[in-house]
Amino acid sequence: MRKASMAAFVALGVLFAVGQARADHATTQFKGAKANTGRALHSERDGKHVLTLSEDFKHPNAPAPHWQVVDSKGNVYLLQQLKIKGDRYNRSITLPSYVPDVTRVQIWCSFAESLLGEATFETPVRCSNR
Repeated sequence: MRKASMAAFVALGVLFAVGQARADHATTQFKGAKANTGRALHSERDGKHVLTLSEDFKHPNAPAPHWQVVDSKGNVYLLQQLKIKGDRYNRSITLPSYVPDVTRVQIWCSFAESLLGEATFETPVRCSNR
């Protein structure tokens, strides 16, 4: 009986740990001319705020797509390139400490200076440790 109880306790601990790794918040689906699938997921890892693209996000065919976020005051923050060396992509980024919150996640083409797609959080995602 003790072994069964211990196994159940360990299983609950594993489920709790796995649940902590999941996204805390998700945006609406991306909508735009070139980025119109998938969502952005927000999670907190080791005290840092991370945005990750969902598995169904299709990378836009554009020369210089970037991550871009908008805060609740309308400030826009151009972040890392989405496409990196070769055919690889930055599927996740850590938000810089100067971003206080996020209301919208955008895919921005810095070459054409145009918005490729946008997704919104239902309510602003506060970065509480800032």
